[in-house]
Amino acid sequence: MPPLDPDVCYAASASRDARFDGTFVIAVRTTGIYCRPSCPAITPKRANVEFHRTAAAAQQRGFRACKRCRPDATPGSSEWNVRHDVVGRAMRLIADGTVERVGVPGLASALGYSERHLHRLLAEEVGAGPLALARAQRAQTARVLIETTALRLTDVAFAAGFGSVRQFNDTIQQVFASSPSELRDAVTRRGSERTGVSGSTTSVTIRLPTRRPFPAATVLEFIGARALDGVEEYCAGPRPTYRRVLDIDGRHGIVSVVAGPDADADHVMATISLTDWGDLGTAVQRVRRMLDLDADPQTIDRHLRRVAALAPLVATHPGRRSPASVDAFETVVRAIIGQQVSVAGARTVTNRLVAAIGPRLTIDDPTLTCAFPGPDAVATAPDAALAMPTARRDAVRRVAAAVADGTIRLDVGVDPIEVRARLIELKGIGPWTADYVLMRGLGHPDIDLGSDLGVVHSLRSAGMANRGDELFSAAAPWRSYAVHHLWASLPTAPTSTASGPSSPATRSPRTTTRRELR
Repeated sequence: MPPLDPDVCYAASASRDARFDGTFVIAVRTTGIYCRPSCPAITPKRANVEFHRTAAAAQQRGFRACKRCRPDATPGSSEWNVRHDVVGRAMRLIADGTVERVGVPGLASALGYSERHLHRLLAEEVGAGPLALARAQRAQTARVLIETTALRLTDVAFAAGFGSVRQFNDTIQQVFASSPSELRDAVTRRGSERTGVSGSTTSVTIRLPTRRPFPAATVLEFIGARALDGVEEYCAGPRPTYRRVLDIDGRHGIVSVVAGPDADADHVMATISLTDWGDLGTAVQRVRRMLDLDADPQTIDRHLRRVAALAPLVATHPGRRSPASVDAFETVVRAIIGQQVSVAGARTVTNRLVAAIGPRLTIDDPTLTCAFPGPDAVATAPDAALAMPTARRDAVRRVAAAVADGTIRLDVGVDPIEVRARLIELKGIGPWTADYVLMRGLGHPDIDLGSDLGVVHSLRSAGMANRGDELFSAAAPWRSYAVHHLWASLPTAPTSTASGPSSPATRSPRTTTRRELR
């Protein structure tokens, strides 16, 4: 990664360009404060500032967060979505709460490096080691809990991942120049409402920032169009709502995302219910990945407009996202089940699987009742739960067994090239399915699904039937977004290719009108 260009960073800060929020922070030596680039405060003198890629790096050098611009409440850097080297994978795993769950040794082991080498790589690239990065994330999670819930401060400390109350108090004071009680008192003075805690289940409503433009209704429609009974729920209308079950290492949660009335909002509101507060940071990151909230839409749109066939699509629907999922294993199972059957048929089969072996939800809810079954359960599922042709049933079991025994890892820290190769090695999984899992399951922004039937139809409608390779070559490194634009351009109902993928284009005429489940 090239070092930050101080002149470019200062120019962005001087112009208060919000596009750079989350990509770096500006630290002012004379005040000891770090800000986001769009901070409305008076621009400091060039000689008095320094720039850091992460808030953790600024905190490690003794700077505290600005109380005015809240640099901890910005979208994440889109760079970590694009990068698939060890640093990019490490940043995604840290954001997913890996350090909180298994510590730095577990993080290093997952990446295949020693702790010392991993620390050196992160320190060189982002200015802070894994512990400092995790600490900054804990501080941000703690602030959300302090300001939005009535949870006791002692409980907040351990829920956010701190090892002790003293460590919690010291970190909050250092990062925000306020004690936890002072942060909570400030909320009370503003008259903001905090959510309470009832029984063993907790619930909090969080504002999830993103970059504009963000077509929230379109994103939620895309995700909700294939909702599984008991696991997901989608309600259309002026303010679409999508709800789904989260399974975090066997602990359950429910997330409810509501699109705001503003078609170009800079955030979405998410209400998250959990059985363990310690899972909040992980839940937030998975929701952000599902909605593709950390994307840089202006950069992506500017690039795709250079492709003649995509320019009018981008102009019509600026800011289109490439949504991922909260569970890559669920994605691969649904993709295999959906091979060569209709959308309705695939949903019926998948609903039957979930109803038969999906673990019952430990949170009371009138419509969401179970989680998607894990790899161990799917690998040993009875034939009655997998009502499909034998070859496809065996493919589902094979991939579930491979994930269960660790032969295949499906998390945000994996090497996509390695995962693709391992998936294709399994009988019943071809390049299309593997690529689809990378795009939707793992959120890879640069996947060429040129063989997808819906993409082929879209290209044919645009008079580019034989120029797909040319289009996708020009669209790199944002080919996943090109796929979504092409899917959405088809003149079909939302339940067809426009809201999801189709099977590979290498089909017999009898099956070319069928679609695969997303």
